[in-house]
Amino acid sequence: MHSYEVLVRGDGCVGRSLALALAAQGMRVALLGRADASVSQREDVRSYALNAASVRLLRDLKVWDSLPGDAISPVYDIKVCGDQAGALLEFSAWQQGVSELAFIVDAGVLEQQLAAALRFSPHVEVVDAAVPADLIALCEGRDSQQRADLGVRFEAHAYGHRAIAARLSTDMAHQGVARQWFRSPDVLALLPIDKPVIGTSYGLVWSLPEQQALDLLAAPADEFEAALNAASGGAAGSLSLASGRSSWPLALARAEPVQGPGWVLLGDAAHLVHPLAGQGLNLGLADVAALAAVLAGKEAWRSAGDERLLRRFARARQAPNWAMGELTDGLLKMFASEATPLRELRNKGMSALNSVPPLKRWLTTRALGL
Repeated sequence: MHSYEVLVRGDGCVGRSLALALAAQGMRVALLGRADASVSQREDVRSYALNAASVRLLRDLKVWDSLPGDAISPVYDIKVCGDQAGALLEFSAWQQGVSELAFIVDAGVLEQQLAAALRFSPHVEVVDAAVPADLIALCEGRDSQQRADLGVRFEAHAYGHRAIAARLSTDMAHQGVARQWFRSPDVLALLPIDKPVIGTSYGLVWSLPEQQALDLLAAPADEFEAALNAASGGAAGSLSLASGRSSWPLALARAEPVQGPGWVLLGDAAHLVHPLAGQGLNLGLADVAALAAVLAGKEAWRSAGDERLLRRFARARQAPNWAMGELTDGLLKMFASEATPLRELRNKGMSALNSVPPLKRWLTTRALGL
């Protein structure tokens, strides 16, 4: 019998959440990560859009209610613009009958709070080298070496685009409105967040062709801000940088298989999607919830690494992860095309969808985990 039931490889949000979720069941968990798990990147400018299901999980883990107020910003409305005048799709919490559509969360603060919660979990031990365990949960991200060592297929379709993230300040109150522009060749998202300034800050996620993104990353701040304000058309006020800029390449990928005898993949180690729908971390946390539920319901005579048990997890997550990958890929391809007929069709489609509240409610429920 091993000293640990589960070894979690990777101490990002998904890995830390999994360790906490399994420890809450009384399982003996080893977390392989940084020596000081409380240390985050020097400047993490990312912002996560979390749906209701992710919030429920973090609340159950006793993390959500411990986050400082300025690290959480509710989204009351979402406005999505196409690349023609009048092409607009709007979602509102009021129409959905909920208090908010989603929450924008400071990525670095969330990681720190998860690390703090781990320090109070008696069933989790942070280790600096792999230890024997009944189950190895790979949460190492897109570049997982252990996944490659297991011979798992992970064929990534590179989009030839990069995402740029930053924190922005503006002279106009965001009022809890998230704004997005879908067009060729970029996808721009402004996520309302209360850091660095409550009420007038945004998290930026801007997907651009590789060379254009690299040029903007290298550009002086004033040139970057000029390009950003031209792209947003003043809808969010006059935007200026309030942080450095970070960037990463974008791809669509799915691991096959996601489990085997004694091992399982979660989060970006199992699947990558385009960030245009803000669902990357939500998918990872849904993986955590599904695996925790499967292990909580396991027969007493099965070990945590039992392959038949892990197939239950794979079946539970196959359709949702596949569907989100196909949806984001399809949307990107549809809006990346500059062909006039398709451009007309997609913009008219947005306007038509905007006038059908029942369909919008269905889409919102699916995407936001309400």
